[in-house]
Amino acid sequence: MEADLFTAAAEERQEKNPSASPLAVRMRPRTLDEVVGQQHLLKPGSPLRRLVGDGSGGPAGQSSVVLWGPPGTGKTTLAHVVSRATDRRFVELSAISAGVKEVRSVIDGARRAAGGFGKETVLFLDEIHRFSKAQQDSLLPAVENRWVTLIAATTENPYFSVISPLLSRSLLLTLEPLTDDDLRALLRRTLADERGLGEAFTLPEDAEEHLLRLAGGDARRALTALEAAAGAAQDKGETEIALQTLEETVDRAAVKYDRDGDQHYDVASALIKSIRGSDVDAALHYLARMIEAGEDPRFIARRLMISASEDIGVADPGALPIAVAAAQAVAMIGFPEAALTLSHATIALALAPKSNSATRAIQEAMADVRRGHAGSVPPHLRDGHYKSAKKLGHAQGYVYPHDQPNAIAAQQYAPDALKDREYYTPTRNGAEARYADAVEWTRKHLGRKRS
Repeated sequence: MEADLFTAAAEERQEKNPSASPLAVRMRPRTLDEVVGQQHLLKPGSPLRRLVGDGSGGPAGQSSVVLWGPPGTGKTTLAHVVSRATDRRFVELSAISAGVKEVRSVIDGARRAAGGFGKETVLFLDEIHRFSKAQQDSLLPAVENRWVTLIAATTENPYFSVISPLLSRSLLLTLEPLTDDDLRALLRRTLADERGLGEAFTLPEDAEEHLLRLAGGDARRALTALEAAAGAAQDKGETEIALQTLEETVDRAAVKYDRDGDQHYDVASALIKSIRGSDVDAALHYLARMIEAGEDPRFIARRLMISASEDIGVADPGALPIAVAAAQAVAMIGFPEAALTLSHATIALALAPKSNSATRAIQEAMADVRRGHAGSVPPHLRDGHYKSAKKLGHAQGYVYPHDQPNAIAAQQYAPDALKDREYYTPTRNGAEARYADAVEWTRKHLGRKRS
């Protein structure tokens, strides 16, 4: 809501005593240039740049926007930057506590301010996905007629949580999770800035890396943990926020795992080998280590897809679809929920019957090709769909399998040098037992000699 006497007094107290506000609030950017991350939304001429302009807009006025992104990526921060950078009337509502009555009150105030003082109103509505359809409907006339410029924030997919008429009257801006580099810059600025910790503490590299993993792309989470750890260090009479102090404060141990070093590959290797060995508990342990260390979930999902073909194959033909579905889901939802999907896939793969026959088959076939055992394609298998192909003898004598009993045509398919070569040696594990019977039967009916 608009500032009243109590709000003004609270803000004055916070200015005199910065520690009265949480660190995340004190370090909130004052200008767009102080914002970390989201550079794709902050280019010259972007809607957010126009919102912090002089408010005139010329013939093209400012657009209402819907900010969509995970927690801690800067939605509220961007709204507050707009509030500080303009002389427009700024009103803040939260859909958690506000309703239609409050919205109408803001709209009425906006119309009076525009008519009586020529002053535009910016309405920041946080958690808009919590508004019902009727509550969102109440915003339409004000946005349509630009009585207010709406900045709405949501962590939910707006195509499902925001009504279409409101979306069509606004620009949808998608915020991305902050990168480690973004958060690292923010942490170091906080340590040095007078609004933050004012160089009273140092943060060694191992503690900084642990903070980045804890944050998971969330700036608010990073600053909250930093503030708590700084308080714990102060109580100990220390000026260094050591890793042990940080671990004690957040009750979460740092996983000894370098995403760019040996541990990255060692733990990934242990995950796959545990799946291959059908030890579901060990597989889940290594999966948990990778998740806790902040490993890219897409990397884990790719490893699971490889495992599904390399170690399971046709022993369980459903394993690969499970792994592919997990990879697609991970790409859509991200952490923390992606941990559930990765667990689902890991358990299914670890407990699936195992076969590496597909792996061995293609390796042997490729080895023959590399050794030069290729040979010409038999003439009757060559393409016959062009002029003069018949004169060359191409496709002549080809027997169409679907015209034969059991759709098996006993003719030569492989080049002469490899006509009796067998690459696929099926196991009788799981569903592959059916393949073993099928390959034995088809080779017999193809008239193949055993190599």
